[in-house]
Order: sequence, then structure tokens, then C-alpha cells
Amino acid sequence: MANLASTYRGQGRWDASEELQVQVLEARTRNLCADHPDTLTSMNNLELTWKRSGKETEAVRLMEDYVRFRKRVLGFNHPRSISSCRALDTWKAEQEDVVLSTQSPEDG
Repeated sequence: MANLASTYRGQGRWDASEELQVQVLEARTRNLCADHPDTLTSMNNLELTWKRSGKETEAVRLMEDYVRFRKRVLGFNHPRSISSCRALDTWKAEQEDVVLSTQSPEDG
């Protein structure tokens, strides 16, 4: 199911990909645990799908969970934890830029 979701994502079929990825993430969380490497991979895949399909808020929230689990599993100073933190910071900055660009000067 995860491979099919990935194929759909590659084809730009965001809704179909998201539906399967949510199912995969729920099953892996239930059967493995939230911080299992396969569950984290599923979480990351869903984040990317949400971000690319314009669901930035949902993507950032899930990325925050992902980073928290990643740090718990690998440690704060692990290169992958650091990379994930940087990606999250970038995503949050992009969100802030979008908010600021949509505000009128009177909004301050």
C-alpha cells in the first residue's frame, strides 16, 4: 500500500496518495509504535504529500511530531535529527513568509 501511495504521489495524484498514506501511517502506528523507523518513514511521506498538495499547516504539525520522535530515537545530535530540525525550520519560515506576503500594510 505504501508503494502504491508513493506511485500516486509521483503522479501528482495527491488525494489518492494521501488516503493510502494515512491508512499506512495509522496501521504502522498501531502495529509497530509511533517511533518505529517504518512509522517515521510513513509520517515523513505523508508530510511531503501534504506540503506538496498545499496543506502546509497539516504538514508542519506532522513534521513537528516527526522531529520529536526522531530526536527521541536517534538523539538530539544525530545528523538525521539535525537535518529534520532544519527542514522543519525551513517549512515554518516558508509558512511565515506566506502569511506576511498576504498581509496588507495596514495589518502590520
